[in-house]
Amino acid sequence: MITRRDFIKLCMSTAVSFSLTDRIAPFIQQAFATSQAVRPPVIWLELGSCTGNSVSLENAFNPSIDQLLFDMLDLRYHWLLCAEQGAASVQAMLDTVKQEQGQFWLIVEGAVMTADNGRYNELFIRDGKTVTGLAALQEIAPQAKHIIAVGDCACFGGPAAAHPNPCGAKGVWEVIRQPVINIPGCPAHPDWMSGTLGHLLLYGRPELDSYQRPVMFFGQTIHDLCQRRQQYEDGVFARYPGEAGCLYKVGCKGPVTHADCPLRQWNHYVNWPVKAGAPCIGCASPQFPDGLMPFFHHLPELQTGLMPLNVKKIGAALAAAGAGGVVTHLAASIFARRIHRHYLKGTKPEQPLPPENLEQVKQELDDLIKRQQSLLAEAKKLARPGKRRNKKRLLKKISGFLQPQAPKKDETE
Repeated sequence: MITRRDFIKLCMSTAVSFSLTDRIAPFIQQAFATSQAVRPPVIWLELGSCTGNSVSLENAFNPSIDQLLFDMLDLRYHWLLCAEQGAASVQAMLDTVKQEQGQFWLIVEGAVMTADNGRYNELFIRDGKTVTGLAALQEIAPQAKHIIAVGDCACFGGPAAAHPNPCGAKGVWEVIRQPVINIPGCPAHPDWMSGTLGHLLLYGRPELDSYQRPVMFFGQTIHDLCQRRQQYEDGVFARYPGEAGCLYKVGCKGPVTHADCPLRQWNHYVNWPVKAGAPCIGCASPQFPDGLMPFFHHLPELQTGLMPLNVKKIGAALAAAGAGGVVTHLAASIFARRIHRHYLKGTKPEQPLPPENLEQVKQELDDLIKRQQSLLAEAKKLARPGKRRNKKRLLKKISGFLQPQAPKKDETE
């Protein structure tokens, strides 16, 4: 059987022309044949949802959805895919809970509606009484071996929890005490679901980040993996969706969204929003959608793992900060055209996005130290004879950024 390390590498390095499900299926079949794994019974509950994640999973190909379900999983209940409907399908689910206690997997799609004791979302009828999604989750989850939330609504509330949230929509892990594996996205990519399920089947729980997401799929930001990252570094920005250049200025939320969309892509690995000219709206983010709107306005803060830095406030802190890492990072970015004057304008979210884990803080600090050392080295070069011209150029760039001149009026007006 393939080792866990090789399995993770396979998940993280999937070529765009291959289905992840297709690549891991032979290893799972081998594990079944050698009795190293058994098909787990699965109950799939849909709560407050648009069914988008079920549709996304049905888009898996090579193998198809039926091969995925019959070769990897023993699906006992899914209201869309059951052979029976009504009382018979509900009874099959309840029998699984009773007979496979501690062995079945519970997959939850959709947000948990908590207002009015969950009455905004009713799943089925039992003994003549309706059972809410909230009640079903609280009854079934403690008896499951694994609980997997798929889609941003099930993970963090998502669009269902958008303001004013009259139904009290919440993510699964906010409602129950049991550990939950979160596979966000609106919808989640088929590979994120099949890869996580495959890891659970062969090796148990995968490595998770602070938001309980599998690191093998959500360990890096879209910004870090983006094909247009170099254009961001070079200061080449699109002015509107569809134009060539980095889409940060027109609202891309890639810098604050963790997912591997640029590598994996969608629609059978053909395309993804940024490649098609549309900014990422951060649909896999815990703050989606309220914390990332307006979608077509750029982020007003310079997001780092340590803190959000507002460019309007950096000028006032320049004298006090001295030669600190933040200032040298800013100066280096201005000199390299990575931060531009148009960043001074933009919308401001109600709350800045928090750091996600200690590793991100450490990485940002390391980056700041490296940039500080680089700038100090440049400063030493400027102190040498014959370098006065470049020094003035650097100071002019910094001064021009911190004190931008008002635009001149058109003389023809």
